[in-house]
Amino acid sequence: MANFSKSTVPQFSVEVYQNEYLPEGGREVNAIVTVTSTGGGTTGRRSLTGAPAATALPGQGPNAAVVIMVDCSGSMDYPPTKMRNARDATSAAIDTLRDGVAFAVVAGTHVAKEVYPGNGALAVADAATRAEAKNALRKLSAGGGTAIGTWLGLTDRLLASADVSIRHGILLTDGRNEHETPEDLRAALDACAGRFTCDARGVGTDWVVKEVTGIASAMLGTADIVADPAGLAADFTEMMENAMGKEVADVALRLWTPVGVEIKFVKQVAPTVEELTERRTQANTRAGDYPTGSWGDESRDYHVCVQVPEAGVGQEMLAARVSLILPAADGTSQVLSQGLVRAVWTDDMVASTSINPQVAHYTGQAELAQVIQQGLEARKSGDFDGATAKLGRAVQLAADSGNADTAKLLSKVVDVVDAATGTVRLKAKVADADEMTLETRSTKTVRVKK
Repeated sequence: MANFSKSTVPQFSVEVYQNEYLPEGGREVNAIVTVTSTGGGTTGRRSLTGAPAATALPGQGPNAAVVIMVDCSGSMDYPPTKMRNARDATSAAIDTLRDGVAFAVVAGTHVAKEVYPGNGALAVADAATRAEAKNALRKLSAGGGTAIGTWLGLTDRLLASADVSIRHGILLTDGRNEHETPEDLRAALDACAGRFTCDARGVGTDWVVKEVTGIASAMLGTADIVADPAGLAADFTEMMENAMGKEVADVALRLWTPVGVEIKFVKQVAPTVEELTERRTQANTRAGDYPTGSWGDESRDYHVCVQVPEAGVGQEMLAARVSLILPAADGTSQVLSQGLVRAVWTDDMVASTSINPQVAHYTGQAELAQVIQQGLEARKSGDFDGATAKLGRAVQLAADSGNADTAKLLSKVVDVVDAATGTVRLKAKVADADEMTLETRSTKTVRVKK
């Protein structure tokens, strides 16, 4: 649980965007909830020389711990430069640690081994420990299998030894999780979920997208591909900078609903699509909490959909109350901000049939992620007509919403004949890296165009 005092908690705000008007008998209420955290002041902080700043800010430093998990399986030697790039990337991440942050490095194969500092401990970042850790990286060599659940288990034990609020993991893998069952990995993720966040990266093209994205999703972190190992150092530096920018952990989105209201779904829709509905934990009789992970200076959007009882024209009700909750170690919780979702029944057809722009936009972004994944699955299975239809719809949605990054990735998998109508042709040959990049980044969204 978080142990921040009120003075060190960033300021949170909640804004609700919805069309609150329903026709007589209408029951479904949709709202986009924008949560913004400001005042942490650490995200992207750099020194005057342009290098990542290595000094702690108030409320930072000793309140954070990070463990870097480096894949050292045999495949990391093919080509040999991959292991070297991984060492260099880990070294760059260590350089980005701020003074006072607790940290460790784990080598992952079919077992997990402590590389630094060892003996089940965490080091405290300063000039000396950063130098020692980078020296220890020289001993890393490739050999053995891959059992990611064991890496996560050791990381959890190491992070649990630190009396900190922000616990974060960075995981790099280049291959399939072949030396444990999917059930073993799922059990490890279930055991670690909520205890620390974890960013996951796949390097090269021999890993499984759903494994890496599944790890990041379960651990409320980010997932991405680094197709060229030479790009690892820059990616690791950025990941560590983002981790150093987190100021508060364990924030929950609490949804209270009155009697008779049914929750249909709760999902994060920006900066990525992340289903949260099944992650609810009961807070009290009428309220449940949905985890959001760690926060720095940032803004995220959530789509809340509830079903209200039928009512007649002129009636109105509070459909839901959304609160940002910060639990404390003593079992109490602090309300950081709140927003209200309303329902008003009207016979004004224009009012009741108009779709809120934010709701419409993010409904499209969620569909975009879904049809990309369905289209790539169809392509892999040989259903080329189905793949063409799904990926064509994805091109159309990306164009409509202004999601230029996704549109660019789609253009490497299909030839776009007409983006407006979603008319496309599958490319005869697609590079593995291009297909995996599209799949890995399919859940990344853009915000509503101004």
